Amino acid sequence: MGFRIRERGSPFSRSHRPRSPHYTGGDITTELRVNDRIRVPEVRLVGPNGEQVGIVRIEDALRLAQEADLDLVEVAPTARPPVCKLMDYGKFKYETAQKAREARRNQAQTVIKEMKLRPKIDPHDYDTKKGHVVRFLRQGDKVKITIMFRGREQSRPELGFRLLQRLSEDVADLGFVESNPRQDGRNMIMVLTPHKRKSEARAEVQAEKAKKAAEREADREAERLERVSGNHPVGSNGSSAPAAEAEGEPADTVDEAADDVTAVPENETA
Repeated sequence: MGFRIRERGSPFSRSHRPRSPHYTGGDITTELRVNDRIRVPEVRLVGPNGEQVGIVRIEDALRLAQEADLDLVEVAPTARPPVCKLMDYGKFKYETAQKAREARRNQAQTVIKEMKLRPKIDPHDYDTKKGHVVRFLRQGDKVKITIMFRGREQSRPELGFRLLQRLSEDVADLGFVESNPRQDGRNMIMVLTPHKRKSEARAEVQAEKAKKAAEREADREAERLERVSGNHPVGSNGSSAPAAEAEGEPADTVDEAADDVTAVPENETA
């Protein structure tokens, strides 16, 4: 049994196999074709202000772009003929990146938080857990409440149902029940959803933080002014210096002069 040697350049070699008509070679890119990279005989040209120029030859379109000091950008390559527009391509890419960044910043991703409770939870622990649920709902996040049953508690699922119902009533002003309580093995699960969307809740939280920061700054400024006024007491004549200093003589000199005065008997005066 012999082997057939495939000659290089034969019709059966890999380099001469027929390719798909849509194959362009190289890596797939999302970049728009600009100026000399546009390899079509004619295009449908759009002006820089959106006006329709019509179907023109690619040479004429490139000439118009060079005269206007702009770029010829292929905005619709799948159209027949392709649609090209005169624009500043660098400015276009910058504005597109800015819009995408702003969209990602404003995009709110809802997160599902989870809070676990026991059927016979203490009142203090219940208040603590409820505080966490309130905080999650104010932040715009969903909350999954899980009641964990152990031992003989599994025979009394009504305890968990009543606890979940009580919690949903306590936070009714912040959220509503999206998924009613249901038994899942040893656990009972309920899902709460906030009334406000994530973006609205985030805006309110940021506004509240800014308000508290302004209040703290005002308190610090008031304390500073109070300390400054306390270091300079007001005298009897309304100035910030003591009364004795206001008359031109220091206060300690007046006290020393008062100490030097001695009492004189009446008989010695005569």
